Amino acid sequence: MKRRCVFLDRDGTINVGPHPGEYIQNWGQFRFLPGVIDWIRIFNSLGFLVVVVTNQRGVARGIVHPEDLDEIHRRMVEEIEQAGGRVDQILSCPHEAGECMCRKPKPGLVLEAQARWDIDLAASLLIGDSDTDRDLAAACGMGFVRVRDGRVVETITSGLVRAL
Repeated sequence: MKRRCVFLDRDGTINVGPHPGEYIQNWGQFRFLPGVIDWIRIFNSLGFLVVVVTNQRGVARGIVHPEDLDEIHRRMVEEIEQAGGRVDQILSCPHEAGECMCRKPKPGLVLEAQARWDIDLAASLLIGDSDTDRDLAAACGMGFVRVRDGRVVETITSGLVRAL
């Protein structure tokens, strides 16, 4: 049976996003947005998979070290788990624009998760803070919720909304 999933962007959705052109380079710079762990717990309780999909171009530019990115994600997951939530997978694109099929809004990260978890994209949702996230959701036939500072500012429906 196909599964429902909530795909979450990272910077600006799970954590306070860096200023334009800057990057979260280490765990010390990472700050959860208020309420986001509660959102994750709610989606967990509704039976959704939770998959983080994030562009991390700072790796390609040598600004963020891969080990630091791994530590950020490991500690993010640990804190979410300590608060009673669960992240099923984190997928990141470390490439520059135009180098791959995984950099959002291209669908590579979502398709990778779909293949692994047998996800029903039409019954799934992407939560993000950018036009890139919105475009990815549209390309994959998912609903989209735009957030800003931990608050919903836009929704684009799909079969998911009707299914809930």
